[in-house]
Amino acid sequence: MFEDAHGVAVIAASDLARARGFYEGVLGLTPVTDPSEEEVFYRLGQTQVLLYRTGFAGTAKNTVFAIETPHLDRDMASLRERGVTFEEYDFPGLTTVDGVADLATERAAWFTDTEGNVLALSERK
Repeated sequence: MFEDAHGVAVIAASDLARARGFYEGVLGLTPVTDPSEEEVFYRLGQTQVLLYRTGFAGTAKNTVFAIETPHLDRDMASLRERGVTFEEYDFPGLTTVDGVADLATERAAWFTDTEGNVLALSERK
């Protein structure tokens, strides 16, 4: 089952033009289809990313999309230069220092897009 399938990340946007500015201008993604007023597709490595317009954007308080990178510190610095602010958390079992949580198998950092969606960067140890 699913041997010929692939996954698609689906991310909500209340203002698609504003969200495209973030995903293209800040994250550096390039559309792989002709954008419409309702949706645009990107590709990040082997992952297809659908950004679509809906009034429910930003209502999830959990991570909606994670980017795994072998260069967490470098990529965080680049995103900070582009205006991204990383979240600081202090929960039982999860504390960040300068935006980074040092977990058992990875280092991770979280930030929000222009639509209020929580995104993450992670680097495996």
